[in-house]
Amino acid sequence: MRIALDATYSIGDALSGVGVYSREILNGLAASRFADRWDWFYRWHSYRVGRWLPKPRGVTGRLLADSWGNRSADLFHGLNQRLPQKRFRRQVATFHDLFVLTGDYSTPEFKTRFALQARDAAAGADIIIAVSAFTATQIEEQLAIPASRIRVIHHGVTRRNIPDLPREKIVLSVGALQRRKNQAMLVRAFRALPDDWTLVLAGSQGYGAAEITEAVAASPARERIRITGFLNDEQIGEWYARARIFAFPSLDEGFGMPVLEAMDAGIPVVAANTSAIPEVCGDAADLIDPMSEEELAAALVRLASDKPHREELVTRGHRRAAKFKWEKAVSETIEVYRQLL
Repeated sequence: MRIALDATYSIGDALSGVGVYSREILNGLAASRFADRWDWFYRWHSYRVGRWLPKPRGVTGRLLADSWGNRSADLFHGLNQRLPQKRFRRQVATFHDLFVLTGDYSTPEFKTRFALQARDAAAGADIIIAVSAFTATQIEEQLAIPASRIRVIHHGVTRRNIPDLPREKIVLSVGALQRRKNQAMLVRAFRALPDDWTLVLAGSQGYGAAEITEAVAASPARERIRITGFLNDEQIGEWYARARIFAFPSLDEGFGMPVLEAMDAGIPVVAANTSAIPEVCGDAADLIDPMSEEELAAALVRLASDKPHREELVTRGHRRAAKFKWEKAVSETIEVYRQLL
């Protein structure tokens, strides 16, 4: 048996959530004994790098072109809600989110291109994998796909190397600086904390980053706010070790990996009560209305001052994060393949 996957987004040191998902699924599947051969396809912009990277036994690197090329595999899995125009025999597509269609989070040009790719992938997939029940509902509502063609498979938690460092009075938020992540609201709410607290915004610049930097510049607490820019895994691990509170007031998430990473690192979490975030957090976070500065500020003040509550959330967070394993995601993905094959 031969299975093909789109490995385009698995390349690089600065992987997005889609990149982490791609890497974990690709390597997990290759380590299984489900297929005899695996084809890892790369689109044009990543093929020159991807073809030379070391690969597990039984894996072949190939070029993925939209309208031509080898289609002899028994099944193809598009890992980022995209499928080539020329079909494979059977096709699976993973959908991470559709917030580009429902919110003002991108340029009109990107929204148009995204919508076309998402609709084509949904129409061409025999089965769609959604990374959350929330995303599954979006697929039904936005793309008119019946629930019978959708399977929900949650992400796992990628264990980070967390050094043994003392906790400091730091509020940490991890994620690209962009409108959707709602860091401007966090900057405003942060003013409610005492002067010995620091806010760290860890991430590179994305769509709408100027709104966040302007909010920082206008804040009376601006001297206590740090924007780190891009961080490697070791640097992010250090911030997870040092922070006493993790804040994630994002407006829209198809899953929300950072909240589980924070829980796994032993940080109490305050997060938005919208999109997929409650589904991921369960009872292990303080959930607030991300449009309410007052709610967010009150949650930060409580976590800063109430040590027993922080400790309770840390205990719940460890328990919650332990439920999300990449091994489980891989086995459930294989079950989808079995259903088609």
